[in-house]
Amino acid sequence: MPGKRMNSIKNRDKYETLRDHGMSKEKAARIANTPNASRRGGKAPSYEDMTKDEVYQRARKVGVEGRSKMSKKELIHALREN
Repeated sequence: MPGKRMNSIKNRDKYETLRDHGMSKEKAARIANTPNASRRGGKAPSYEDMTKDEVYQRARKVGVEGRSKMSKKELIHALREN
């Protein structure tokens, strides 16, 4: 049926929590439907543990504008808000 989607959220509580925190419906559904989502991640070092150049490269990769004039702290803030 065009325009109609089947409700396929596997973890409704997780989905609602993610939506309450401002995530899009699509992203919240993907995370809520991943069986081991709570066990994944956490492997990357925190931004604070990286050098300014490493943080700058991450900002460059995601397209943070004005990054060349930013301090490490400002780059970290921009990455977390992106």
